[in-house]
Amino acid sequence: MDLDTFFVSCERLLDSRLNNRPVLIGGTSDRGVVAACSYEARVYGIHSAMPMKMARLLCPDAVVIRGDSGTYSKFSDMVTEIVKESAPIFEKSSIDEFYVDITGMDRFVQTSYLWSRELREKILKETHLPISFGLSTSKTVSKVGTGEAKPNNHIEIPEGNEMPFLAPLSIKKIPMVGDKTYHKLRSMGIEKIRTVQEMPMELMERVLGKNGTVIWKKAQGIDTTPVVAWSERKSISSERTFEKDTTDVAKLRSLLVAMAENMCYQLRNENKLTACVSIKIRYSDFQTYTKQRRIPYTSLDHTLIATVLDLFDKIYDRRVLIRLIGVRFSYLVGGTYQIRLFEDSEKLIKLYQAMDHVRNRYGQGAVKRAIGMDSKTIGGMNPFNGQAPTIPAIGKP
Repeated sequence: MDLDTFFVSCERLLDSRLNNRPVLIGGTSDRGVVAACSYEARVYGIHSAMPMKMARLLCPDAVVIRGDSGTYSKFSDMVTEIVKESAPIFEKSSIDEFYVDITGMDRFVQTSYLWSRELREKILKETHLPISFGLSTSKTVSKVGTGEAKPNNHIEIPEGNEMPFLAPLSIKKIPMVGDKTYHKLRSMGIEKIRTVQEMPMELMERVLGKNGTVIWKKAQGIDTTPVVAWSERKSISSERTFEKDTTDVAKLRSLLVAMAENMCYQLRNENKLTACVSIKIRYSDFQTYTKQRRIPYTSLDHTLIATVLDLFDKIYDRRVLIRLIGVRFSYLVGGTYQIRLFEDSEKLIKLYQAMDHVRNRYGQGAVKRAIGMDSKTIGGMNPFNGQAPTIPAIGKP
């Protein structure tokens, strides 16, 4: 299930004058980028991640809105609650997309397709947000089906019809086929999914490696990826127990920045966003305090680090020696930079992408903020795999 032009739909609920007009949401300056656009704007060739300056040239009459990620998060939560009440198992893969596993529902309802339509109608009635869905036997075919059903519609691809349904579509419709892979396949004369279906799997693997095998299977409608039950409180965290209790505020803040910066990188590396930041302090007398704050979905350092430091300033008021300090990001969902495009310039987004590229190639510690330099080995921790961090005692190395 996918909420259609989600950001735009939210804005139209707040201001009906935007209906049937080309709408751009994103950075309002010429240096900003398009986070989302209405179908009326797409007619002019506008798409997400396009520089706002170019979009305005293509469609001078478009209404440009800076956007409010907090508002979009609230609307997303409304839909999530409805899905949670109805679905046996569901996965919230991003702020506006859900996978629902309704295996066996035919024993309790007339048909799974009817049940899915009723869930969609309930979402429409209670939120007034347009939403489309594709019903099939796998995540891949259902996702492609949803795209074909849009706008604000639904489709069923019965078992056994997966390959005929996919065959006439562009290879770019296959999830995980990005621009680079698409151009490589096009250079081989491959345009439609049908061609991939007819190719030997070994040839795809020879050309694209392991990804070639995955793409070949998806083209056949083969995808055994399960729907992972979504937990609202899924989180990652990082803690440090000091060898010697401390009250060195400057060093504590340095450590918090290093922790948060590493966790932000891990979020982006795993295509995750967080909507809740928590701070934990344990004093030398073992009294423990925590403080948290709900925020709009994000994975960007400057937003999360500022929140972490602000929470620390509010919670650390005893001026007693600290034994342990920790940071937690929770309410995680799948997603990338898009949710923040309307608040951050194209230059800033590219800076994060460049920093992450360097880290991916040379290691997490290759790029870091100066304030966190003392905590040199924090970058070795991956909060997603449960490995404990190796962090030196606070102080000069």
